[in-house]
Amino acid sequence: MSRARDVVEVVARALADRADDVSVTEREDRGAIHVELSTAGHDLGRMIGRQGRTAASIRTLAELAEAPDERRVTVDFVDE
Repeated sequence: MSRARDVVEVVARALADRADDVSVTEREDRGAIHVELSTAGHDLGRMIGRQGRTAASIRTLAELAEAPDERRVTVDFVDE
């Protein structure tokens, strides 16, 4: 489990109305980490935010968490 995944999970659970519905998975491919965040439909809007600002912030935090290892991080938001 990467630091990026941990950061995404903590932030997503803090933002969600129903924290139990938040699911974060990760996979590694060619030195890059792909984090997938899925949540209930009504909470997805909170994760993305106005004009995608919250999503951009979550992605930035995930990248900074992995900065010492210089691995690329992508965060995808999925509607269940």
